[in-house]
Amino acid sequence: EVQLVESGGGLVQAGGSLRLSCAASGFTFNDHAIAWFRQGPGKEREGVSCIGGSLGDTYYADSVKGRFTISRDNAKKTVHLQMNSLKPEDTAVYYCAADLGIPPPALLRRLWVSPAHFGSWGQGTQVTVSS
Repeated sequence: EVQLVESGGGLVQAGGSLRLSCAASGFTFNDHAIAWFRQGPGKEREGVSCIGGSLGDTYYADSVKGRFTISRDNAKKTVHLQMNSLKPEDTAVYYCAADLGIPPPALLRRLWVSPAHFGSWGQGTQVTVSS
């Protein structure tokens, strides 16, 4: 059974930092891309960042480039999202998601922003940034 468990959310002041983690089990972790999405109040779920499987290629939404860093530890089957210089507009529930297919990088580059591309999701972790 595929399982994804997020942790690391919380309340932080604007300008602060948080590190989210996504612990995975139930599939061959090294081969698969993992993405972070977020959903703010009254908003649609949006892609934040993604890291590929074998190549570890990384992708970011324009709104977080230069502030967020995604990384993976294949030995621990964990993906991290380091979030710096947080803004109130980053407030959302953050979800990690696993791509249970293995698309080539050229395809993953286009597809990662679509929630429909990902077949397994965690329960989410709340991030609240106060002004």
